[in-house]
Amino acid sequence: MGHMAVNSGKQQQTQTSSTARKARIVVFAAAAVVVLAILSAFAWPGWAVRHVPEPMDVPTAVVSAKPTIDAKALPANASELLKAMPEHVSNFARTDAQATDEWDASSPLEEYRLTYSTGDEAKDVQVVVGQWASEQEAVTQYNALTKMLEGDEIAAGNVKVNGANAGAYVVNADDDAQAIAVWRNDTVCVRISGPKSSVETVFKLFPL
Repeated sequence: MGHMAVNSGKQQQTQTSSTARKARIVVFAAAAVVVLAILSAFAWPGWAVRHVPEPMDVPTAVVSAKPTIDAKALPANASELLKAMPEHVSNFARTDAQATDEWDASSPLEEYRLTYSTGDEAKDVQVVVGQWASEQEAVTQYNALTKMLEGDEIAAGNVKVNGANAGAYVVNADDDAQAIAVWRNDTVCVRISGPKSSVETVFKLFPL
């Protein structure tokens, strides 16, 4: 009986942990509709600034732009995190989405690599997104990713959700007009890479 009680307790703890993780993912997905406060942290088109200017709006033409190619449908069993990945961002459509093991060393709960394209491969951006069991694990991953950035830091700041700090972001660009944006929102880390002009558009408007 003693062993059965211990096993029962472990099962309950496992179920509770699993439920908590699922709840965290669902809550994150609900928050994903909030566009990052990055929108107020850049001047357009001069987004490569180190200070935070007055709040501004992204031009309506950019926000409302639609892609001319179809987005790739997600699998029927897609997780809440994967479902939070938009079909399109401005005129960029989601053309690929699949699981990846790029960040396996940091033990994420799940991680994916996505491609967003206008139909011109030269302008494609690659998005890698992962979620961890705790905020501290996500912070550790964010710090590791930012340490690997090369080139010049052209923007950095806090990610805000409903007015509260939920993470941080940094954007670096090199002399070849390539850029990488990395940010953390709670337990999720995202990295966007590609041509600077493409990263500029997708990074500003990505609803995560």
